[in-house]
Amino acid sequence: MNISVLGAGAWGTAVAIALAAKNQVVMWGRNPLAMQEMEAARENIHYLAGYPLPESLQLTADFDAAIAHASGPADMLIIATSVSGLRPTLEDCALHRPRRIVWLCKGLEEQTCLLPHQVAAEVLGDSCELGVLSGPSFAQEVAQGLPCALTIASASAALCRDVVTALHGNAIRVYSSDDVAGVEIGGAVKNIMAIATGVADGLGLGLNARAALMTRGLAEISRLGVAMGGKAETLMGLTGVGDLILTCTGDLSRNRRVGLALAQGKSLEQIVSELGHVAEGVRCARAVREMAMRLGVDMPITNAVAAVLFDQMSAQDMIQRLMARDAKQELQAR
Repeated sequence: MNISVLGAGAWGTAVAIALAAKNQVVMWGRNPLAMQEMEAARENIHYLAGYPLPESLQLTADFDAAIAHASGPADMLIIATSVSGLRPTLEDCALHRPRRIVWLCKGLEEQTCLLPHQVAAEVLGDSCELGVLSGPSFAQEVAQGLPCALTIASASAALCRDVVTALHGNAIRVYSSDDVAGVEIGGAVKNIMAIATGVADGLGLGLNARAALMTRGLAEISRLGVAMGGKAETLMGLTGVGDLILTCTGDLSRNRRVGLALAQGKSLEQIVSELGHVAEGVRCARAVREMAMRLGVDMPITNAVAAVLFDQMSAQDMIQRLMARDAKQELQAR
């Protein structure tokens, strides 16, 4: 199968490495100099250093060539940008009338509060098959060939089948679902919960507090997921509780590191600068807070995280705010 991965960050690179084991893969990046450096080193020295690229993996900064590589009826484009880069990349793809597109990003579009599949529908309509690939997965471990499990969600059973064929095997298991909204909500909101657990860990509040935040965080994810058209059972699977556990507890989690830094009193600007990568939970928190307000969904942890990120609330005050909630509110929000 011919596959083009559009985006040369850490996760796009890791997926391209995995796909190259049994597919003809081209990875596109928009920075020609960075792609030349990557070709020379056969390694993504900026975003995934230490993991060699397979010789079969082709690199390019030519967008048209990348699209042309995956233009056959059974081929696919995989968009590996951040959520903020999804719409412009889809708009560029639309000019080429693509047949099949899968995205890897997790979050809501900050300006519109739309989920990725809603953005894709606005840009492309029903002109091609669309899907999301998500699940608990750190780029470094996937690139290293360690075991993981992912979910492909799409209204197209054929697209699900072909993604499974392209990626399933060896260290990766791929499950399929038709619950696109549920998969996307789980992948988006767990990043906010990872910031919250990072704050708690950074303040030394203990494992009990972490477990409580994760459990109540799952309740928030499920409430919003169902309100936005997802299935409750999806949020109990890989793209819900599975991704939540990984992101809230794993030392490789960028969003958890944001929370740890907030607990140290660092400013958001300083944290983002030091991180050097996108932490989607930061951008997503404001959009999820807005969407929850529109839908009347109770999301106290999300609101508290957004208040720390954008409303100058301290990390300590965030915890106090959560602990001071009326017990009756918690009973109503089970």
